[in-house]
Amino acid sequence: MTVLVTGGSGLVGSHVISALKSAGETVRALVHPRSRDTVVALGAEPIEGDTRDPDAWRVAAAGARAIVHAAAIVAAKASHEEFFAVNVGGTGQAITAAREAGARLVHVSSVAVYGRTRALTAGAGGAGGAGGAGVDEDSPFGELQPHDFYAQSKRRAEEVLWEEVARGGLAATVIRPNVIYGEYDRLFSPRVVQTLRLGFILQVGPGTNRLSCVYAGNVAAALVRAIDAPAASGRAYNVTDDGPASLTQRGFVDAFAQALGVRVRRVKLPYSVARFVVDWWVRAQFLLRPGTYPGVGGQAVRFLAGDNPYSSARARRELGWEPPVHPIEAVKRTVTWVVKREHV
Repeated sequence: MTVLVTGGSGLVGSHVISALKSAGETVRALVHPRSRDTVVALGAEPIEGDTRDPDAWRVAAAGARAIVHAAAIVAAKASHEEFFAVNVGGTGQAITAAREAGARLVHVSSVAVYGRTRALTAGAGGAGGAGGAGVDEDSPFGELQPHDFYAQSKRRAEEVLWEEVARGGLAATVIRPNVIYGEYDRLFSPRVVQTLRLGFILQVGPGTNRLSCVYAGNVAAALVRAIDAPAASGRAYNVTDDGPASLTQRGFVDAFAQALGVRVRRVKLPYSVARFVVDWWVRAQFLLRPGTYPGVGGQAVRFLAGDNPYSSARARRELGWEPPVHPIEAVKRTVTWVVKREHV
């Protein structure tokens, strides 16, 4: 039978298609016309349409045994309404399609649902580490920032999903990654490469903290395992580290620099100064573009400040998930893709 993937040309969805094809699955992808060639190259059957369109879902999900819903607005300069239309509305359509097809739904959420302020506080205090015990799936949700349309929309999408699960007749699983890097990353990884080429990079504190990030291929491995894992239905899972070898802030920069073949000078910045700069940046962006999401640039810098506070223990225990790709290899693959894309 077929597995349907949304967001198949994006960072997570592309890796999910590859992982499913490697497992011998037949894969279908609901995509915009401009992304058709990308999913075809990955080995998926393209179904053109929008995730907000019930007719497109009906065609795409017909005969599917599972749906991996990875499509979302993440960092666009979009309005609150646009974030909710895609991230919440699209999830609602995925739920309806899964019910009609009798398919397992695996939804890609985010640790943003916990509340960014809470997560940063836990991380800055050093509570985490690779797979640390600071924030697990039973942790209470904290307050969301009023301008963080992404986190608001992802939390609301989960609320809608859990309400439908409670009604019965829907087998669904939620995967919550943190900052994701890897091939098909058009946001974070290219900026790291561009910054390293300048010959210097900011280092927040001593640089020994383990970063709150995970390789897209390792997230995809968890998503694929969630399709058939007996314990996964009705459960949420943090997938937030690359295993015991997860990189520190210094190690992450060193791995990127080595893969890129450049030498980099570090400009050290105290945590308090970095926090002030990031908060100022977010406020300035919101004032310059009122009513639109200020983007994840602030968070992309902010996550450097502390240890990874999120625990992936449940995913290891219940899904049998272990990150298949070592972070050094993951960084090499990422840099290779970024550089190759620059020349296309």
